[in-house]
Amino acid sequence: MYEDNILKDLWCIHILLICTLRGFIHQLWSSYNNMFFLTRNRWIKQQGVDFKQIDDEWDWCLGHSNAEVVPHEVFNKLPLLRYFIYTPTYHSLHHTEMETNFCLFMPLFDALGNTLNTKSFELHKRITSNSGKNGRVPDFVFLAHVVDIMSAMHTPFALRSFASTPFCMRMFLLPFWPLTFMIMLVMWGWSKTFLVSFYNLRGRLHQTWVVPRFGFQYFLPFATKGINKHIEEAILRADRLGVKVISLAALNKNEALNGGGTLFVNKHPELKVRVVHGNTLTAAVILNEFSKDVKEVFLTGATSKLGRATALYLCRKRVRVLMLTSSTERFQKILKEAPVDCQNYLVQVTKYQAAQNCKTWIVGKWITPWEQSWAPSGTHFHQFVVPPILPIRRDCTYGDLAAMRLPPDVEGLGSCEYTMERGVVHACHAGGVVHQLEGWSHHEVGAIDVDRIDLVWEAALKLGLKPVSSVNN
Repeated sequence: MYEDNILKDLWCIHILLICTLRGFIHQLWSSYNNMFFLTRNRWIKQQGVDFKQIDDEWDWCLGHSNAEVVPHEVFNKLPLLRYFIYTPTYHSLHHTEMETNFCLFMPLFDALGNTLNTKSFELHKRITSNSGKNGRVPDFVFLAHVVDIMSAMHTPFALRSFASTPFCMRMFLLPFWPLTFMIMLVMWGWSKTFLVSFYNLRGRLHQTWVVPRFGFQYFLPFATKGINKHIEEAILRADRLGVKVISLAALNKNEALNGGGTLFVNKHPELKVRVVHGNTLTAAVILNEFSKDVKEVFLTGATSKLGRATALYLCRKRVRVLMLTSSTERFQKILKEAPVDCQNYLVQVTKYQAAQNCKTWIVGKWITPWEQSWAPSGTHFHQFVVPPILPIRRDCTYGDLAAMRLPPDVEGLGSCEYTMERGVVHACHAGGVVHQLEGWSHHEVGAIDVDRIDLVWEAALKLGLKPVSSVNN
């Protein structure tokens, strides 16, 4: 009786081990298939995997991999081996040409049964021969960076299903933290900018490249030179490839780092690729959240690129702007840019108490819960600050970060951009998309051109992009 119980327990452990190993194998193939920086030139189907396919299947294996694995040189040296190993190409022909390649586990039986697709081995050779070559050149590149160690796992090649949903902290990520931390150190020392995701929009290939740096590294004085070098190399690489537009994300366009991209444009005046910070559309999204009856707003981060543009735009609309800044010099500089008959709408304030009767706050600089307490009940917090402020006031409402939904005809999109919903991208990303689709030939770097805010907004709406702010919803 005792021995029977032991055998029963061992059988359960055996089944558990088999299931664990099978899941591990599925994860390995999924990761390999989604390492676009390694496999992009060996893709079989170029359209990519969208959210629907990811939702319909969780498993992955050799045959379902969209990237070829076995080098054709192996089959050239050992011709008989091709009849005993099936490949992703072999499997794909089974689905595209239904009457061939039935024996997916061993092509030998298809050869014996005369159901072997004659194109199998030639197609395999053609696809694997592309390894190491430059594939299709993207029309647009969004140059992002890693936010933090936890969000670093929110990538298709790490956890595909997790990456297909908006990022949020999950407990199952904690065991992976030490490994991700070690990878971060390796990336700091040796990694280069790499491709992490892509999609197609109206016949144009859009890719997201990632600078191998985490958010905290952008605030280390000794790291700025290296970060700028990575960004510069990515821009020059895009220029060599023939990319039309490259858009800088978040901290990659930090004013203190590179002047919103002006450093690279001034250093390389011969650039054919257009460098874009996308802040014009970001400003447009924020400004179009306001109801038309707003008469007064309170603005933090008032002298930043977005703060300046917001203040100048609103004062032209005869909206009183309480600009929170301790720098009279910066305030006066912005004041002089405003039309003379609108300058009285810009007011410098130095304390949060000045906004205790203002119910429209625009947060461009992170504020603490105590600082939020000065807002009157019923206040709405618009924001363009990263990370977003903590929504602690139950008697107030909080806006989302500026973002836009891509047009419905987008193809091959299978991952979410950080905390954004499916099909939604940050406004600076959308700004680059608009720049590329409209065929604009100027660089969008440095200070925001206030006169172009409405123009960019109308262009985005015309192209089918839609704002997703909670205010608009």
